[in-house]
Amino acid sequence: MTEITVPSVGESITEVQIGQWLKNEGDWVASGTDLVDLETEKASVQISAPEDGFLTKILKKSEEFAAVGDVIASFQPSPKASETAPAAASASAPAASVAPAPAASVAPAPAVPNSESARVMPAAKRMLEANQLSAAEVPATGPGGRLLKEDVSRFVAQVASTAGTLAAGAGAAAATAATAVGRVVANATDSNTSVNPAPSPQPSTKQPATTQPAPTQPIPTHGLMQRGDSNRSEEVKPMSMIRRTIASRLVQAQQNAALLTTFNEVDMQPVMQLRTKYKDAFNEKHGVKLGFMSFFAKASCEALRRFQSVNAEVRGNNIVYRNYCDIGIAIGGGKGLVVPVLRNVEKMGFAEIERTIGEFAARALANKLMPDDLEGGTFTISNGGIYGSLLSTPIVNPPQSGILGLHSIQERPIALNGQVVIRPMMYLALTYDHRIVDGREAVSFLKTIKDIIEDPSRLFLEI
Repeated sequence: MTEITVPSVGESITEVQIGQWLKNEGDWVASGTDLVDLETEKASVQISAPEDGFLTKILKKSEEFAAVGDVIASFQPSPKASETAPAAASASAPAASVAPAPAASVAPAPAVPNSESARVMPAAKRMLEANQLSAAEVPATGPGGRLLKEDVSRFVAQVASTAGTLAAGAGAAAATAATAVGRVVANATDSNTSVNPAPSPQPSTKQPATTQPAPTQPIPTHGLMQRGDSNRSEEVKPMSMIRRTIASRLVQAQQNAALLTTFNEVDMQPVMQLRTKYKDAFNEKHGVKLGFMSFFAKASCEALRRFQSVNAEVRGNNIVYRNYCDIGIAIGGGKGLVVPVLRNVEKMGFAEIERTIGEFAARALANKLMPDDLEGGTFTISNGGIYGSLLSTPIVNPPQSGILGLHSIQERPIALNGQVVIRPMMYLALTYDHRIVDGREAVSFLKTIKDIIEDPSRLFLEI
């Protein structure tokens, strides 16, 4: 028996939350197959099967917490079931020849006759209890005579499909099968299967089986309040690791930094025209779409070069200035908001930025981001406009000193060269730490981004 433990997933991580078990108790799993998702305060990680075998026992359920090194499951190494089943079947052949099965037998062809003392896997045991069957009635095909849930499922399906062929005088074997049919039918959950067994003798010690109508199952609402629902119940769920981290860092930012937000608006028409003109050629050459985020990432990098305090951090009584731009891009992932970091944006081209952001977004949606993807960062860009936000005040991600908030693009009338024109406008917001960034620098920083977006040629002329 092998113990499945929580591995070390980072120097500062001592606790994880069990996400989703990808395999059930009793399942045979190939070596290297993912067993469970673990949620850390930074990202999701997976634990894989160490070798071929069975997941015998789950000790920590979904949403429970576990420390690094805790045992969360037990695992029984074993070769693949299909490779060992034929040998077990041949060992049982002499016993089968002594007492030939009747013509109307329900049992499958090559299988290992089971007994009450045979090893029953947990998933198979639950299915036996649900259908009121005993282990002796179901042939086992697992290695070493183990009874698998697939065996029970196969037996139930075969009993149901052959129930109509049971004869009244088929002997003791037919009577046993007919008794099993009655219990299976009484506990069947598949409303599409119609079973009408022929009359068969019942043991005098048992009452005829009666079929009860299956209870109506309520449609899961996942905690959402339904229209006209007067239910005033409450649901208590543990806060996820990533949500706990987000809450802690946001409170830390509010308590430890002197945050202030300044606003501006930008005319998006020049960038939109440039994107429309070159998007096909860009996609054909680089294999990725040209989006708006690469323009803002490059514009932010140029502004950070000019106003280094926005790219700095307070470290004790010191200010640490960086001569590189590691820009975090806020992305809504499967478990919440995550901020993977683009490293050395000052050295990246538009295509590399767009490609990397796309990869981050796909991995965030699948909860496949690694802790290293979220480490560090000197500045952050958050695009609330994709969700329809018109204006907001983003919160700095400590220990950073600035965050740029993008918002939805809306056509609005503006005054341009003495005329009223309709232009696609976007509000920009810069939240900054006033301990090291002065208001003049913050306003000038945001104005630099506005100037570059309204005239992208500045990026190449460095003006």
